[in-house]
Amino acid sequence: MNWSPIILSLELALVTTILLFVVSVPLANWLAETKSRIKPIIESIISLPLVLPPTVLGFYLLVAFSPNNTFGNWLQETIGIQLLFSFPGLVLASMIYSLPFMVQPIQSGLASLSLNMKESSYVLGQSKFKTLTHVLLPNIKPSILTALVLSFAHTMGEFGVVLMIGGNIPGVTKVASIAIYDEVESLNYAAAHQYALVLLLLSFGILVTVYSLNKRINLTGNHA
Repeated sequence: MNWSPIILSLELALVTTILLFVVSVPLANWLAETKSRIKPIIESIISLPLVLPPTVLGFYLLVAFSPNNTFGNWLQETIGIQLLFSFPGLVLASMIYSLPFMVQPIQSGLASLSLNMKESSYVLGQSKFKTLTHVLLPNIKPSILTALVLSFAHTMGEFGVVLMIGGNIPGVTKVASIAIYDEVESLNYAAAHQYALVLLLLSFGILVTVYSLNKRINLTGNHA
């Protein structure tokens, strides 16, 4: 079995999850505390990947990333980045596709915290940034862990979006899900089974780890 698609899937999921976490924490914090009238609109935009078929999202990203359009042309001419059929393009598409899986658990965790916790931190002279990073986030570890794992696993299992944006370039954009599709199309079910089994075992291992860690965190919190 060629391990390149598996390794590429892991790299894509890891990079996407890290970047998504950095982007999603301030966004989730704003959504958790804002009373703005545009909040439902922002939440709807973030949640679109949950209801849109991946091919629909992939198509519009394909159009947006194309050098023939303003955004894609600006990136290529000004910054020198080509998003179509490239790993950076897969990362950006994956971030958009997995955004609700990162934002929603963190938002729910922050919204569940007592307002007194935040106000006490402000009274003690802590800034908003320190309050978020040193007080609020440490108290929603299960939510953060859930968000990280869901985003990682969701990215690992992508097919429609990555196929539309990245195509099928070995070593560059050919991730495990596409490799399975290729082998099935070639009627090479043995190879498809190997790729599928690896993804199945990885997903199962991740879920077992998450449930075990969440149980340990909850037990520690109850004893504290």
